[in-house]
Amino acid sequence: MDNALYVGLSRQMVLKRQMDIVANNIANADTNGFKVESLMTKETPGPPAFTLEGPRPIKFVTSDGVTRDFGQGSLRRTDAPLDVAIDGQGFFKVTTKAGDRYTRDGHLRLDDAGKLTTQNGDPVAGDGGGEIAVDPLKGEVHIAPDGTVSQGAEQVGKIGVYEFASLGVLEKTGDNLYKNPSNQQPTPATNAKLHQGMLEGSNVNSILEITRMIEVSRAYEQTTQMMTSEADLSRNSVARLGRAN
Repeated sequence: MDNALYVGLSRQMVLKRQMDIVANNIANADTNGFKVESLMTKETPGPPAFTLEGPRPIKFVTSDGVTRDFGQGSLRRTDAPLDVAIDGQGFFKVTTKAGDRYTRDGHLRLDDAGKLTTQNGDPVAGDGGGEIAVDPLKGEVHIAPDGTVSQGAEQVGKIGVYEFASLGVLEKTGDNLYKNPSNQQPTPATNAKLHQGMLEGSNVNSILEITRMIEVSRAYEQTTQMMTSEADLSRNSVARLGRAN
């Protein structure tokens, strides 16, 4: 396979990865707190192509990870008492079997023991790290903008909201959760406000993502056509050399 086909193949691999990311963005356009993702690329030098004119450098385009836009998603009203949206920077901290995780999804519920949890049953951490327990017999739950959870005049806990100096340390783990594999410790998000009875939507622009999907699809088709033309040219050249001999 000549260098043009190698370059085309590397381009196809990047485009396929980019298509997967765009498709995932579109699929999560209605996911609470989802953050839109983009593919980062880099140029990787390859061995020079030796031609009649001399060596020419070859550069391949390869994927270089995924970046996320943690910008604010739109808030929508649900009026559900345990739906909580974060307005500003920060994450809810939840305790899973695999360890601490962070999320922007505030679609919460109570488990059988009255603990405030995610829909998957993972306890939501209070500002001191402990769990928040609610007694259904004590009346309606009120969640203040600072995260204070109360029933009537009794304060039963405070939802913690945490932020990171560098959001790049967070890794996605599925179920709309992130983990912190670094030594960077999160700190309380002092400028964030919570809105009870509301949820933060994703920050995906569906029209923009569909446009990107069309662009990626066209680029893939053009690369395929180029590779087919190069392969045909190589076959024809070999055939002509064979007849000449």
